[in-house]
Amino acid sequence: MSPALKAVAEVDGGSRGNPGEAGCGIVLELCGEREGHTLYLGTATNNVAEYAALLAALERAQALGVDNLEVKSDSQLLVEQMNGGYKVKAAHLKPLWLRARMLAAGFRQFEILHVTREANRAADELANRAMDERISTLPWPEGLP
Repeated sequence: MSPALKAVAEVDGGSRGNPGEAGCGIVLELCGEREGHTLYLGTATNNVAEYAALLAALERAQALGVDNLEVKSDSQLLVEQMNGGYKVKAAHLKPLWLRARMLAAGFRQFEILHVTREANRAADELANRAMDERISTLPWPEGLP
């Protein structure tokens, strides 16, 4: 049996206006290598952008064959909803949450942690780049409106 493939993802989404021009960034560290990705979302809320970042990271990690995934986010709402600490009350977030939970369940081990904005700077920079340059380096995650 081969050893489990572990990755760490830093995710961040942002919106200039709420809703407004939105984007997200992810940094995925796997086997000592780091890759960064941007996703331009057009008009969306900040919370949708945060979920888009999580979904993009989950889908990318899955595509790379990751078994164990640790996700770091500075969005307390996202982390608490994924961990069951907060209910998902907003109807437009419920399908994104359900998709994220389904994808997370596909990993042998999954953990999502709340970190400070400072600790999430690389993903934040990529989210801003997505909005500034309107660029996407990943396909649109399944389930996004």
